Amino acid sequence: MPADPGARPLDRQDPLPLWAQLQRDLSRRLTAGDFATAFPGELDIARGYDVSRHTVREALRRLREAGVLDSARGRPTQVRAAIEQPLGSLYSLFREVENRGMTQTSEILDQSLTTDAEAAAALGLPERARLFHLERVRLADGVPLAHDRVWLPASLAAPLVKADFTRGALYDELAERCGVRVTGGRERISATVPAPAERALLAVPRGVACLTVERSGYADTRLVERRVTVVRGDRWSVVADWTARGWSVGAVAGPG
Repeated sequence: MPADPGARPLDRQDPLPLWAQLQRDLSRRLTAGDFATAFPGELDIARGYDVSRHTVREALRRLREAGVLDSARGRPTQVRAAIEQPLGSLYSLFREVENRGMTQTSEILDQSLTTDAEAAAALGLPERARLFHLERVRLADGVPLAHDRVWLPASLAAPLVKADFTRGALYDELAERCGVRVTGGRERISATVPAPAERALLAVPRGVACLTVERSGYADTRLVERRVTVVRGDRWSVVADWTARGWSVGAVAGPG
């Protein structure tokens, strides 16, 4: 039996390697908030689970690669700070990541003028209307967080074809280059099982679902943005706060 009362026993008869079983149980405990005050050191984990430090190191390495933990030489391992998304207000993933001392970058998959019948319909435009399309993988400190696709009418957003979105924020570029400011919108959030291609794109661990966020953005009363964002479910969740005066809904990233 493990010495740590919060740990689940590892099965040495299971074909799944001990490090993978350990990684799975540490992920479970992280999700449950077991390490809210501090994350244990390698030696404490090894004693708590009755495994070698080599097993612990491999499990922690995988957790770091998944963006769950943060560590560097000379300082203890830490659970990555949460990234909060308040719903009911204009939200920028770029600013939220940067405000938490993390580096926001994007891998650009497509940045072009195109046509898309479904996106055009969502924007209330003719089927063959020209659209600006931006597709990117959003990363926080180099770890995939979200797969983001956005469409805007080319009549408004064509200059964005020349913008640099590897670090830039869409709304900033839209305002500066096109004179268009998104002032409000509507979002719909739903749970989803990622397709294999999506799972590979976001490096989603086995058994982890995602959340799909569909946004309609408005410039005053004009619908100007159609966005579909798939977010890793182990790094982002919806939360609600309440008081005697009422309640509000927001969202918060999981560790990473």
